[in-house]
Amino acid sequence: MSSICSDFAYPFLSAFFEREVMRSSTSFPLSSNPTLTSRSPKTLETRVSLRTSSSIGAPRLPSRRARHGSVRLPRNSSVGVGANRSQVTEADQLQASSTSSTTSGDVVREFYDRINRRDLAGVEDLIGEDCVYEDLIFSQPFVGRKAILEFFKKFTESISGDLQFVIDDICDDDTLAVGVTWHLEWQGRTFPFSRGCSFYRLEVLDGRRQIIYGRDSVEPATKPGETALVLIRAVTWILQRFPQLADRL
Repeated sequence: MSSICSDFAYPFLSAFFEREVMRSSTSFPLSSNPTLTSRSPKTLETRVSLRTSSSIGAPRLPSRRARHGSVRLPRNSSVGVGANRSQVTEADQLQASSTSSTTSGDVVREFYDRINRRDLAGVEDLIGEDCVYEDLIFSQPFVGRKAILEFFKKFTESISGDLQFVIDDICDDDTLAVGVTWHLEWQGRTFPFSRGCSFYRLEVLDGRRQIIYGRDSVEPATKPGETALVLIRAVTWILQRFPQLADRL
């Protein structure tokens, strides 16, 4: 019923609308009123229909910036230079370690080779500036590249050039950690009480791997055997009776 009424009333309303527009145009010339010159009934009808359709369910066109592919981050986003600084550093180190052709095991092998050749300048290139080296026959570790090189200088000057390190086995499955078992030989013969094992931690510094920590455990010249177990048992018994003594260890 509503459609029949609208079809019947539309011609009359349209004629009335045109008559009112023509009457207005006689009072105000079209040439002097740009608003009326641009608003014919058909134009108004089109504008009304467009405005209605755009406001009800019509999708908005993306802005010029969005059309060009730019992405605007929210103000509270955590993405920024400060937030990613540590992540970028770690990513750069991982990339350098993955792309470097020299493995951590290669660095440790070269370290022993240069010690055998008394090439301390070459050893310096393999050690980090803040490296810590523990030789368990000494009470205190050697801290820093300079102190470590001074120790190796005294060591190489105090032994014969015929005394060489020989690697028995090496474990370098980890990209930045290496375990080594070794012994000393003098002119191809095994030197007595010279077996040892070492652990090295490496880090990628300036795009190359360097040793930042090392620990040596050397075979003792005296072998107490089961006597050592008796001593350990006695010490633990004392600590259980007097736990305050543990603070002095």
